[in-house]
Amino acid sequence: MSKYYFCAIAGSGMSALAQMAAMEGNSVSGSDRSFDQGKNIDIKTKFENIGIKIFPQDSTGITSDIDFFVVSTAVEDNNPDIIRARELGLNIIHRSELLSRYVNTHRTIAVAGTSGKSTTTAMIWHILNENGFEPSVINGAYINSLMSEKLIGNAYMGGGDILVIEADESDATIKKYKPEIALILNISRDHKSIDELKDIFLFFSKQSKNVFLNEDDSNLMDISNQISNPVFFGHKSSGVEIKKLELSRSEFEAFGGIFSLPMGGIHNIENAIAATAVAKHIGVDIKDISKALSSFKGTFRRFNIIGEKNDITVIDDYAHNPQKIAAILKAFNADPSKRIIAIYQPHGFGPTRMLKDELVKVFCKNLKPSDILIMPEIFYSGGTVSRDISSQDIVTEVSKKGIESYYFYDRTLIPDFLKNKIRSGDIIGVIGARDNSLHNFAVDLFNSI
Repeated sequence: MSKYYFCAIAGSGMSALAQMAAMEGNSVSGSDRSFDQGKNIDIKTKFENIGIKIFPQDSTGITSDIDFFVVSTAVEDNNPDIIRARELGLNIIHRSELLSRYVNTHRTIAVAGTSGKSTTTAMIWHILNENGFEPSVINGAYINSLMSEKLIGNAYMGGGDILVIEADESDATIKKYKPEIALILNISRDHKSIDELKDIFLFFSKQSKNVFLNEDDSNLMDISNQISNPVFFGHKSSGVEIKKLELSRSEFEAFGGIFSLPMGGIHNIENAIAATAVAKHIGVDIKDISKALSSFKGTFRRFNIIGEKNDITVIDDYAHNPQKIAAILKAFNADPSKRIIAIYQPHGFGPTRMLKDELVKVFCKNLKPSDILIMPEIFYSGGTVSRDISSQDIVTEVSKKGIESYYFYDRTLIPDFLKNKIRSGDIIGVIGARDNSLHNFAVDLFNSI
């Protein structure tokens, strides 16, 4: 048994690894500034329910007997915990190093790409779990069927030898992984440029035993000839034919089988096709894959329908880059006669600054003249940042294109504002990443209708 300490333990990647370490029987503790601020209390409680001890982020939890002091890229050098860890000469490792240990000791399926990773990872895990493989999973999002009083939902240790992970490319640590299967969904500008991402995914591919590529993504096809024997999936090679596409369900044919998903969105059909390609390779029959996907409960804040009241539907989604926002707005438009009220909260000053022009284009292209865009101020999670951009800047540009758009510095004012705006048939989408309170905001908004 080893002793682990996770600095910034509440992050999506760190929380999953902390749970895995605890489920292995290790001694696990950690800290997070969000807990000190009275936030993410539900996550803190779940940690404590499985024996993870939480300390204030003031160095009081740092002792000389810690075997592994785990950090993420988000942890800054002036953090009190890391200062103390260095003073004690502790073994400081990046979360990607710990994840790579799990990757390299399992038959690992690593799901990569700019968009769709979390849902596809969850789908693969669900298919294999339903078919007796007893897989483990480390995901960037909470899998709804795994969420409980003790589990956050983004990690589970099964009894089999297969591990399904979401492989994040944002800080290039994906290069450390050597999985049995690399599944790459797409490449679009997010944290890095297209050229940087191509280089990262190409390096990742060359370290993987089997590589699955989405033939519908032109950026992936640009690098496909540099990858040894890739397996392609997509609309053409998988024989995809969409039969029904509604807000809450979809039906399609692929791989010679008939599929029914309890969720809408073409992007979710594409995620299911990717998951099916991998599960088929593992040895699961198409009929069994289809049956498993029909019972897939989704992932937290990924096209979650909060409810419908007075013919008004409220949906909560994690979309945060132009490609993901475009996909979710297209899904909302399953019935073009319905008006969309998109409430988008950007998730950082740096990403918003980099993607501003693309975000403006996405909203102008995918919102109808009758639709409404509402933007709270950019979410700030702490740390050293340059606040030289505001949600107001995007709202101003979108308004110039004729889309009714509003900026709110105080998000709590939005429900009252909407009372005089909403009408029967509206689809209200709460969109944005990183801020866990957005889900509660969506629930409160629905209750106020």
